[in-house]
Amino acid sequence: MKKIRPVLPLLTSVLFIVSCSKSGSDPDTPPATSCTGAAKTFSLDVNPIIQTYCNQASCHASGSTNGPGPLTNYSQVYSARAVIRNAVATGLMPKNTTLSTAQKNAVVCWIDSGAPNN
Repeated sequence: MKKIRPVLPLLTSVLFIVSCSKSGSDPDTPPATSCTGAAKTFSLDVNPIIQTYCNQASCHASGSTNGPGPLTNYSQVYSARAVIRNAVATGLMPKNTTLSTAQKNAVVCWIDSGAPNN
């Protein structure tokens, strides 16, 4: 019985640490993005999403001071691409609505491919 005593506190500590560790996916990590298929373009894929969900809601229209400011043209969107990617991938933006998985993938994949002006 004496040999078990020194092991018991160690075993209890290990079990406690393991039971307190996170399991599964990290809630702060956005879901994986699928960038398969045709490359996304700014003019056909991304800009319509930005104009519909970011500008028409007046959150990032001309003169906006919200977040990265106005997102009315390619230069503004390109300059804010890191902020946009994070906000879209994590679901923080757009406010008061949700983008579909395809829309999120379009924005994230376009940015990940270098955010070309195409």
